[in-house]
Amino acid sequence: MLKILTANQIRHVDQFTIKKEPISSIDLMERASASFVDWFLDKFPHGISIHIFCGIGNNGGDGLAIARMLLQRKYSVKVNVVGDIERGSKEFKVNFKRLREFSEIQLIKSNDKLYPIGEDSVVIDAIFGSGLGRNVEGLFADVINFINYQNALIISVDISSGLKPDTFTDSSAVVKPDYTVSFQIPKLAFMFPENADYVGDWLVLDIGLNRQYIDGLKSDHHLLEESDFNEVFTPRKKFTHKGQAGRVLLIAGSISKTGAAILSAKSILRSGAGLLTVHIPQESLNAMQFSIPEAMVDLDAHSDYFSFPPAVQQYSSIGIGPGLGNNSITAKAFEELLKQVKKPIVVDADAINILADHPELLEQLPAQSILTPHPKEFQRLVGDWRNDFDKLDKQIEFSKKYFVNLVVKGAHSCITNTKGEVFFNNSGNPGMATAGSGDVLTGIICGILGQGIVPELALKAGVFIHGMAGDIAVEKTGEISMIASDIIDHLPQAFKRVVI
Repeated sequence: MLKILTANQIRHVDQFTIKKEPISSIDLMERASASFVDWFLDKFPHGISIHIFCGIGNNGGDGLAIARMLLQRKYSVKVNVVGDIERGSKEFKVNFKRLREFSEIQLIKSNDKLYPIGEDSVVIDAIFGSGLGRNVEGLFADVINFINYQNALIISVDISSGLKPDTFTDSSAVVKPDYTVSFQIPKLAFMFPENADYVGDWLVLDIGLNRQYIDGLKSDHHLLEESDFNEVFTPRKKFTHKGQAGRVLLIAGSISKTGAAILSAKSILRSGAGLLTVHIPQESLNAMQFSIPEAMVDLDAHSDYFSFPPAVQQYSSIGIGPGLGNNSITAKAFEELLKQVKKPIVVDADAINILADHPELLEQLPAQSILTPHPKEFQRLVGDWRNDFDKLDKQIEFSKKYFVNLVVKGAHSCITNTKGEVFFNNSGNPGMATAGSGDVLTGIICGILGQGIVPELALKAGVFIHGMAGDIAVEKTGEISMIASDIIDHLPQAFKRVVI
């Protein structure tokens, strides 16, 4: 997995690399700029008009080096520098001098130097880097707002100008790029929905910063990668039988929400569980048995909803919540379940809403249990938050207080463990924003947990594979037409990719 480091830590990585390799600061900047240009050449053909806006720090130095390299490759480039060049960084001044041999450089000292940019152009933003710790004002803010007003495609170098990498950005003067091309390490700000307009599609380029030093740095924030799960699942032995592959109990469904139970149940079986028992109300029986003949059914005493739990001792994992409903009898039944269970359970959907309505039950959750709320369900648990950074603090606090693993679902779903460590997901796509997608995730996690994988790892693997199945599915369905069943249908391909 990738560590997500603070701006200050990244500066130390730069400094260590310069000293250890050894490499000069200007040559490291050259290497970073060359990696950006290699990416750019693959994506954008000759014939486009490129407009680069540079500040006077090292981010501006990157922009000047990028301009020179693109000019050497016969691209049409116009370079603009904002700020007093006499106050520029040492690396900025070196690249300013180098570029002067190739091109004129326009110095923007007032708004009247700004010019219209055609919609078939590309704007490269290299005004501020990740070291910015203040709101942008004055001429710099005017230039940023000017860039955002153009219809051109916008690319930010390392991080969009005006966006704070480690804290909440409360400024209106932030570049809104189509792409952010970052160097070596993703920024925490990239992970949050409130910053979506200030990040666009982002990617990280390896510029050869010292890996050993990075590995030795402490960080509580990480980004999951496919390689993290290559050794989680091992091929089954020849004489493995279904009883050894996990016995899973799913408590789900109500009279009008049997579909949620069916989606979760299918996902459990597609995730490798050897045996599945679904506890459902009586009226859900025909739909369940018709839809999933592989699942065993344990009928509740009530016709319409969950009213009392079955015996649970024989199961290796238990999931509760999809389509459950949250009437008072069901809430009482959930409480009775919690009195029985000793192992970690997976709690989703209406079961989370019951916890929000009856917070005293939170203390009864088995240690290391897994909760999978979407943002609104999480809000019911913890109350409102000021911004996404505050939301993350509340999530960390919740996981530590109740000793649970928790994922708040969404793009870059955010996972916190009982130690307060944070893991963002890097799979999935907007097509998965569809009814039942969360029920599928619950099933995947239950199926993995039932095979004896520890809860934290089962949650991480479940979230990543869920997103991967969506990514495989979207190639066939597109984002608009994807439904939750498409995710289930592509789980076999997702598991084949991670099982080596």
